[in-house]
Amino acid sequence: MSSAINNIIIYNGYPLSVVVAVGLHITLLVSLLYLQADSKVETIDFIQPTVIKSLFIDENPQVTNQKNIERRRLERIEQQRVERQQDDARKRTKADAAAQQRRQEQEAAKAEADAQELARQQAVLRDREEVERLLLEQQRREREQEQQEQREAEQADRQRQQEAIERSEQRARESEQASAAAENAARTEYELIQSATGLIQQVVQENWSRPPSARNGMRTILQISMLPTGEVTDVTITQSSNDPAFDRAAETAVFRAAPFAELQSLPIRTFNDYFRSFSLTFQPEDLLN
Repeated sequence: MSSAINNIIIYNGYPLSVVVAVGLHITLLVSLLYLQADSKVETIDFIQPTVIKSLFIDENPQVTNQKNIERRRLERIEQQRVERQQDDARKRTKADAAAQQRRQEQEAAKAEADAQELARQQAVLRDREEVERLLLEQQRREREQEQQEQREAEQADRQRQQEAIERSEQRARESEQASAAAENAARTEYELIQSATGLIQQVVQENWSRPPSARNGMRTILQISMLPTGEVTDVTITQSSNDPAFDRAAETAVFRAAPFAELQSLPIRTFNDYFRSFSLTFQPEDLLN
């Protein structure tokens, strides 16, 4: 494009401005000659011709050639710079892609490692839970075994107690049957009850330890559960003296006095009616005021 412009500006070695100025002067001269040739004499006012100034630029073709060479060199340098930038961009893109791939591979490896670690932890947790379950199961079986053994032992104890009670009752019945005739002849049932009641009260008072807080007039009523052998199975305070020490002393005295052997000679019917559950009014008479 620059070469075409130079061809337009330079015509046969002259600049365009010179050519245009020469053409205008020739045109003006031809017009003046034509007007003089006319038969009618007229006064001609000469018009001051317009002076067209032109700048003659004489450029050396060698300089132009050097400029073109320099321009092409700069264009090549610019092209090389652009190519280097493009190459650098391609390298950066490739490096970024490689780095991205490495990051993805590292992330995938880390995810796989995390998954394996999670699986390992879950396996350890399952193993621990299984061990705990087995331990709890073993403890449960041991507790059930202990409870079963305890129930069996309690059942055996109750059976032995029942057998002992039955043997005692059997001996009492046999003793009653053996001495029924003589007792019926010597004493009445009332006498037997009074005698046994007085004997129980006497023995209990003999085994009573007076507490310091005991005072004259104190009284407590005890409900005593007994066996035909005279053994005491339970003592309950049905009416308190309002002195806990006095009540406990009376209860202790009953257990100390047992068994009441005299009850073994009572008829079983009399024992069941009056002494199997016996109410004792405990009121010692030797208390201080």
